[in-house]
Amino acid sequence: MNTQHLFSLQGRTALITGGSRGIGRMIAEGFLAQGARVYISARKAAACDQTAEELKRHGHCVSLPCDVSTPDGCQELASAYGRNETSLDILVNNAGAAWGEDFDQFPESGWDKVLDLNLKTPFFLTKSLSVPLRAAARNHVGKIINIASIDGIGLNPQENYSYVASKAGLIHLTRRMALRFARDNIAVTAIAPGAFASEMNRNARDNADELSRHIPAGRIGTAEDMAGAAIFLASRAGDYVTGSTLVVDGGVTHARSYR
Repeated sequence: MNTQHLFSLQGRTALITGGSRGIGRMIAEGFLAQGARVYISARKAAACDQTAEELKRHGHCVSLPCDVSTPDGCQELASAYGRNETSLDILVNNAGAAWGEDFDQFPESGWDKVLDLNLKTPFFLTKSLSVPLRAAARNHVGKIINIASIDGIGLNPQENYSYVASKAGLIHLTRRMALRFARDNIAVTAIAPGAFASEMNRNARDNADELSRHIPAGRIGTAEDMAGAAIFLASRAGDYVTGSTLVVDGGVTHARSYR
């Protein structure tokens, strides 16, 4: 057994939505370090371009700014990617939104925005990219990685109704997509992150010490923690993992006392 290349992404292509910051950027940097050619997308063009420029010191990184909150936007991103590559080894569906508000005041707009981007977009973007994904899978196992959340598995005190519904749905959608894509030699998995500092998770970013007291591991997640999980699933090491959701949360979901 030669394990030297188990985690290598040399020669692979990856597209990461929401790749300009937070978890998406962590994954992008990790993939670059393992030799992948990385394309990042985000709604804000300036931020996407700046991040790509910063990441270029680690390898091949290209900015493809696009709003993927609609099926038309998903097709637009797929077309932009197609102008650069004919196949896609790894798709990371990471772009997401959150909304928190009291139940009695929770608006329809807060429901639709979150469900559309967090649940509808991963399905329709994957559909738009099915041709290059299947092209890459003729040579080795292709990968689709959906970024879910531990809020799709358990609950916290926040009234984030549309967010928890979207992430729970994404975890189950991952299983259904895995069943369909197995025939195409493509593995579909999900990552359910816990507390990682980001613009979306400002509590972890701004109150890390306080939050860490409630995490069995005693700290919030680092860029290396997230990159390592994504590299495992994206590389040869994760070829026999499909339909699963990898929980990366320092023990909050499965190793926390109820006392």
